[in-house]
Amino acid sequence: MDNSVGAVRCFIAIHLPSSVLAELASLEEKLKAGRHPFVKWVDPGSLHLTLKFLGNAAADSIPEITLAMRRAAGPHSPFHLQLAGTGAFPNWQRPQVMWAGVGGDLDRLEALQKDVEAVVSPLGFPTEPRPWSAHLTLGRLRDRAGGDDRRRFAQFAQGVGWKTPLSFEVDAISLIRSQLTPAGPIYTDLAAAPLTAV
Repeated sequence: MDNSVGAVRCFIAIHLPSSVLAELASLEEKLKAGRHPFVKWVDPGSLHLTLKFLGNAAADSIPEITLAMRRAAGPHSPFHLQLAGTGAFPNWQRPQVMWAGVGGDLDRLEALQKDVEAVVSPLGFPTEPRPWSAHLTLGRLRDRAGGDDRRRFAQFAQGVGWKTPLSFEVDAISLIRSQLTPAGPIYTDLAAAPLTAV
């Protein structure tokens, strides 16, 4: 919450296993083959499933955030998710962000996300007014992309997909620092919270 020098830009997320990151990297390569220069692609090695973006937090609040995160995670047991198709925000007619979808135990994922929201809200991180949507951001269309550019990109992107859904286990959540640099964000794990219920 603090914008001073001691602030840490951070978020709470689920890390993806290397097999899933490799599959997403393969998908991005197929999408890049369409040669749409107005799309800024996310480094597939840094993809993660964000549960709550905290923004700038005071450095001395990190232990408190970590304890809250562990309180949220503790009552949950591990569950499985899978990659599930692609989509765009706000929609394929006017794509601004392209994402990979998530399927599997979505009820349990959403319950975990709500618990994370609930424990960090009293720490000064307000609950998001919009409904949370599980997704993995693959790329963002730059403002200079015109209507025809967006339509062509949408038509191409909707024809690219996966052969099989790839399943993975979620057994922990992480507090991650995001340092913005000209070369892209640098992510550093600050703490982890296992899903320990049986």
